[in-house]
Amino acid sequence: MAIIIKPLVTEKQTKMTDKQPNRYGFVVRPEANKFDIKREVESLYKVTVVDVNTIRYAGKRQARYTKAGLVKGQRNAFKKAIVTLKDGDSIDFYSNIK
Repeated sequence: MAIIIKPLVTEKQTKMTDKQPNRYGFVVRPEANKFDIKREVESLYKVTVVDVNTIRYAGKRQARYTKAGLVKGQRNAFKKAIVTLKDGDSIDFYSNIK
């Protein structure tokens, strides 16, 4: 079962990667631990992981006004992992895009 859901490619994450070129973000399964994340990143991208930091985000309630009235919902909860790689290693998320 895959632990990594998707790589995190946002403006904020890109700025952090520009400042520290060996740090990358991933959205991971909520039950994943740091050892599982490290093992999966190393096997998928063939790099050496030095450190893993995780952050849990709670789902937030959302409401918006439409023609049909008030529409209520909730965003999903998720877990984010910031992975630090060994100096010299890098991950190219755009290598297979043509």
